[in-house]
Amino acid sequence: MKTAVSIPDAVFRTADHFARQRKLSRSALFTQALKDFLALRRSDDVTERLNRVYTASDSTVDQVLKTIQSRSIPKEQW
Repeated sequence: MKTAVSIPDAVFRTADHFARQRKLSRSALFTQALKDFLALRRSDDVTERLNRVYTASDSTVDQVLKTIQSRSIPKEQW
């Protein structure tokens, strides 16, 4: 699909130089950049959803379980 976007001249020049150095078309560069940007945002969405889930639930460890766990760890001298 063809589209037109406006970007600052300096960004365009830097992207154009980057693409030429790597023998990429500008279209290929912008496509990859947009894919990477969107993938990163999807990761942020997953993190945000996980944070909501774990914020809503109590994550404290029961004191009895904490005591049992600490007793099961072998004592070491440092």
